[in-house]
Amino acid sequence: MNFNKSILAKTTTAAIFFSFISQASAVNIDAGDFDANIYGYARLTMVYDVDEDIGADAENSIFSFIEGSGATGHFGANANQSRIGVQIKNNDGVEFKVEGDFYNGTLRLRHAYGQYKGILAGQNWSNYTSFVGATSTLDFSGVAGGAGLQHREPQLRYTTGKLSMSVENPRSVLNSANGATLKDSAPAFTARYESRSSGGGYSLGVLAKQNAHDDGITDDSAIAYAGFVSGKLALSDNISVQGSVNYSNGASAYLHQSYADDAYLDASGSLENISGYAGNIGTTFKLGGGKSINMAVGMTTVDWDDAVADGINVDRKSEVNRNILVNYLWTPVKNVMMGVELANWYTERVDGTDDDANRVMFAAQYNF
Repeated sequence: MNFNKSILAKTTTAAIFFSFISQASAVNIDAGDFDANIYGYARLTMVYDVDEDIGADAENSIFSFIEGSGATGHFGANANQSRIGVQIKNNDGVEFKVEGDFYNGTLRLRHAYGQYKGILAGQNWSNYTSFVGATSTLDFSGVAGGAGLQHREPQLRYTTGKLSMSVENPRSVLNSANGATLKDSAPAFTARYESRSSGGGYSLGVLAKQNAHDDGITDDSAIAYAGFVSGKLALSDNISVQGSVNYSNGASAYLHQSYADDAYLDASGSLENISGYAGNIGTTFKLGGGKSINMAVGMTTVDWDDAVADGINVDRKSEVNRNILVNYLWTPVKNVMMGVELANWYTERVDGTDDDANRVMFAAQYNF
């Protein structure tokens, strides 16, 4: 099939970030005016939590699950990350994609969009996302501080060359301590410039949206914005270094794994943005024979000082989230991946308490 480079890049880089995907031959169907490509994988994930259980529906780690109490030593396993999708292209150059997975035990929509001559409409990775600087991990949640949203949103996008712009469904979370009531009255606007080469690549993204409070009696709004820089540098044919740097002012949902509020109401009823920054760095060593070692560390930091000064109770909110992941991945034959990963997840809260959790993860994945 001759899908254009932008779709192939999105599909490939997304797979690299969330899990190691060996090169696989999808099922191709030629139906007259249409070419169809059915693809996906079946995956087993098994995990042993040395400390408390911090695994979500696909045994992926969640910072907010770290509480520093409870029983230690937990085992879990499931196949919820498995997915299936179909890509179709007709002779007029119109492309379609629908993909789902079983994250919560039932079929969940991941992608559903069409594209023609640079215009994309539907649900796809947020345009305020990049996987250029991503390090391969087995954990579905990935490294903290990834570039942008790291999720999919309904959107209208236009791409010309290396530049893409979009109007998207916004992600907003207001702190409810003083009765803030969220109202989305405008979309999120994004722009991204991305370049790739055999020696690596880079990506720059910006986002703007409106945070709004309206309880029917009082209302207020504030403009939020965010930006990221992400890149990868190949030091040799077998070694690369990659990473990302992010900043957010009132757009904490776009600060990957910060789990923070976007804004809060102060005593006067004014909506005040919450800011934060994040980053990660990783390295990949290709050992030959389908084997590789990946190491990465990521961190998010949220500035709650103004909220505390205004009397907002955010004591149990995470001020710093950090994770360290090291894995060994092996592709014994085409379309099959196996790997093991060691990880430490750490959170420091506004009240000064901190806790961490250690995990061992194994995964086996069969691609088609």
